Amino acid sequence: MAFKGVTYRVIKALRQGTYQHAARGSIEDKNALMTGDISPEALIKIIERCNGTHHESSEHHESKGVEVHILKRDGWYIKFYFVDPDTVFISVHPSR
Repeated sequence: MAFKGVTYRVIKALRQGTYQHAARGSIEDKNALMTGDISPEALIKIIERCNGTHHESSEHHESKGVEVHILKRDGWYIKFYFVDPDTVFISVHPSR
């Protein structure tokens, strides 16, 4: 999926609340969206400042055929994928 389609879809999910969080260890350190340390609105503002140079993608390491997207901007690391109809956030945290 091209960058503009990715940002459109993830912002739409954040606005509509149609997203989930991937279950994983140390989620309180890795997912500031889930813990409430960053709001969906603040995350949207970061994503809106991204361009194609802030985006990369690769295949999910466990689910073949699922593309995982990473956005890095303003000191934040945002990792997610799409599974219709939802968006699943793996990581949302300040870059380390």
